[in-house]
Amino acid sequence: MPDAADALRAPYWLRDNCPCADCRDPRSGQKLFQITELPTDLAVAAATELNGFLEVLWSDGHRSRYPLPWPAAEPQEDGRTERAKQLWQAADFAAGLPEARWAQYLADEAERAAVLRAVRRHGFALLRQVPTEPGQVLEVARSFGYVRETNYGELFDVRVEPDPNNLAFTSSAIAPHTDNPYRDPVPTVQLLHCLENAAQGGDSGLVDGFKAAALLRAESPADFELLVRTPVPFVFRDRDAELRADRPLISVDGRGRIREVRMNNRSIGRLELPAERAEAFYAAYRRFAAITLRPELRLEFRLDAGDCLVFDNTRLLHARTAFEDGGASRAAAGTGGGRRHLQGCYADLDSLSSALAVLDRRAAALDELEELFEQAGEAGYLGEAVTQAAHMLQAAALAEQAGAPGHLVAAALLHDVGHFFDSEGHGAVTGRELMQGQDNRHSDSGADWLARWFGPAVTEPVRLHVAAKRYLCAVEQDYRAALSPASEYTLQVQGGPFPPERAAAFAAQPGAADAVAVRRWDDAAKEADREVPGFAHYRPLLAALLSDPR
Repeated sequence: MPDAADALRAPYWLRDNCPCADCRDPRSGQKLFQITELPTDLAVAAATELNGFLEVLWSDGHRSRYPLPWPAAEPQEDGRTERAKQLWQAADFAAGLPEARWAQYLADEAERAAVLRAVRRHGFALLRQVPTEPGQVLEVARSFGYVRETNYGELFDVRVEPDPNNLAFTSSAIAPHTDNPYRDPVPTVQLLHCLENAAQGGDSGLVDGFKAAALLRAESPADFELLVRTPVPFVFRDRDAELRADRPLISVDGRGRIREVRMNNRSIGRLELPAERAEAFYAAYRRFAAITLRPELRLEFRLDAGDCLVFDNTRLLHARTAFEDGGASRAAAGTGGGRRHLQGCYADLDSLSSALAVLDRRAAALDELEELFEQAGEAGYLGEAVTQAAHMLQAAALAEQAGAPGHLVAAALLHDVGHFFDSEGHGAVTGRELMQGQDNRHSDSGADWLARWFGPAVTEPVRLHVAAKRYLCAVEQDYRAALSPASEYTLQVQGGPFPPERAAAFAAQPGAADAVAVRRWDDAAKEADREVPGFAHYRPLLAALLSDPR
């Protein structure tokens, strides 16, 4: 990726990334022009670095402004290749599997992100204590994306069937494999939820297919290249479906990095190859299959009732040991011992990755807020006996104790963030201008800054909390008398009590009552050494209120 200087020497790249509203839709960020619409002789006519921007005048008269540093750091790829993965063997999980309790996963966005990140990085994660209700696996899939329906239905039962159309629906051992290789695109995420497991045997196994492919590349590069270059016919047929996809066992991206593994001996059809090439292919295929069967690569564990395994079906090979089912007919009828019953469904990595990216974006917004509380917030608060952070945390605690709705607790917590910036938007001044006799309009600047992440239910009480003070001073005689000396001083800087007509106009606004409530908690939140929860206590609340963090 070019830096700012290099970008000037790549005019089409730079112009294609112009962020202005004439080139990109401000809401979606999508480009409003075709690359072929740019002049064939496009060139930079002039370029200047000014006030933190790279300003470019183009030969066709267009002007672009790029915020510096340019370009901002972005992921270098989509995260689907081996480069973004942690390749593993069984011993790497000696300390435990990547797992979480279902209730915690639902309640805590950080926990949910950790689970989804494990699927991206390790290829799998295990959710425990998922309710053992039929169809619950669909709710797990919908917690991060969308269910991918196939000829097996929206969900499928993995249990012994009297007339199975797939070996998965028997009690036989199943070798490491990926599912549905006869589809293109293949379902990229698979979920298996255990409703019951009283069988002897039937343990689950996982093999990192990227690790196995990387070992093949290291041990026999020629075999690796042969499997990458040879399409394999994967086929499935039953009474209602006939599916086929011709894809290699190992797929790589344009840079040669492993991107997908399809491995399912049961579904490989007949290759139409000359004898010499067929013999070479099968030698490579056998070598790769033998690697996937190495004991040190296979991670084995038992799925118990309530466990739900989520894994990357383009990377991980899953398996199971044989089990005693007490007889196929009894198992199918729901009688007898040894029942093993899983329900499964498919989803896709793009929705999982999207959910994770949004969670990370939300976490970054909350991290930025928390950093303000921990750093700039430790400064004194307008001559009061508390720090700025302590004042806002006290206001939030008072709102919470009053049973206020979440948006007002958030507004109380964040009402004074505008004090962290001066009138030019520079940080960490904590109300210095206001105490020097200049209205810093912190209610407006704070609301505008918070609008990156929160909707009007949070930002408008912040915007109006200074006006609420001027209103209360105008309509409640005892209110002004109770103001602290510092608050009386800032009242004068901010314009003093409202005259009657402005007080009436304020009271008529839809958000006036919320702003007054925040104002009263603001006024009471100035006690030294009051014990209140820290910022971390409010992160789940704030996360639930975030709109579209950008």
